Amino acid sequence: MRRAVADPEDIGFYQGQKTLITSRLGVRSALTVTITASAVLAGGVFAGQAYAAPPPAPSITAAGGFVMNNGTGATLFGKAADTRRSTGSTTKIMTAKVVLAQRGLNLDAKVTVDKAYSDYIVSKNASSARLIVGDKVTVRQLLYGLMLPSGCDAAYALADKFGTGTTRAARIKSFIGKMNTEARNLGMRNTHFDSFDGISNGSNYSTPRDLTKLASSAMKNSTFRTVVATKSTKQKVTTRSGGYRYMSWTNTNKLLSTYSGAIGVKTGSGPQAKYCLVFAATRNGKTVIGTVLASTNETNRAADVKKLLDYGFRR
Repeated sequence: MRRAVADPEDIGFYQGQKTLITSRLGVRSALTVTITASAVLAGGVFAGQAYAAPPPAPSITAAGGFVMNNGTGATLFGKAADTRRSTGSTTKIMTAKVVLAQRGLNLDAKVTVDKAYSDYIVSKNASSARLIVGDKVTVRQLLYGLMLPSGCDAAYALADKFGTGTTRAARIKSFIGKMNTEARNLGMRNTHFDSFDGISNGSNYSTPRDLTKLASSAMKNSTFRTVVATKSTKQKVTTRSGGYRYMSWTNTNKLLSTYSGAIGVKTGSGPQAKYCLVFAATRNGKTVIGTVLASTNETNRAADVKKLLDYGFRR
């Protein structure tokens, strides 16, 4: 049998191809090494970013606390977040929300200050907007009086105005009913209101998580946002005689002046509630919102909130 002999030109061709293939393999090997090394380096960077340990959670003196990212709803911190506690004047967030939810609301409608509102303040030794009997104040002004000096007289006037019924008692009961209905609608499962201002009649309570949820919803309203971010205001009101006077109110929420980016929301205090604050701040387009309940004093409350906000922004 005759063996096939390769043509010399074929041998040269194959040798040339072998050299070319070897050369290409060398390039591919180099590329493979380069790509693999790059991938390892990139993978190390990405892994470092993906698995970076979060900052340690702060320790707070308040009995309960909750913080969330207001944009995403993600929980950032919780301490006894679902434990029911007295809320003090943070209750007034719901008072304002119910008023602002009224269909066809006219913020410039006037309300005459009744003696019952003044008598209530005296009998309860309650915080006051110093409303004067006979003056005519607008609903908008009552909201400032409610949220800045935490006026229980302003809360009474709003509940009387926006409750339904032929008697004042019926209107107040109706308004508190609206507060509880709104709480249910918001999914505030551990909340109940028995007053329009937080002065409890025995069953006025909420939790850090529920109050944060309430504040987040309330902050969607532009009027509410404007009011709670106001450090102080001077309002012109009409007197009984048809003249006018100016009412000056300063916000009890000192966070607005002491924490960069603070935008609200409401203080609260009382023998049972101790020191509470529902708070919110915005930095670089991120809003952190939360609540502390039952801090031991005003100084510790402020320190607790600053810790939680700092932590929230680092997260």
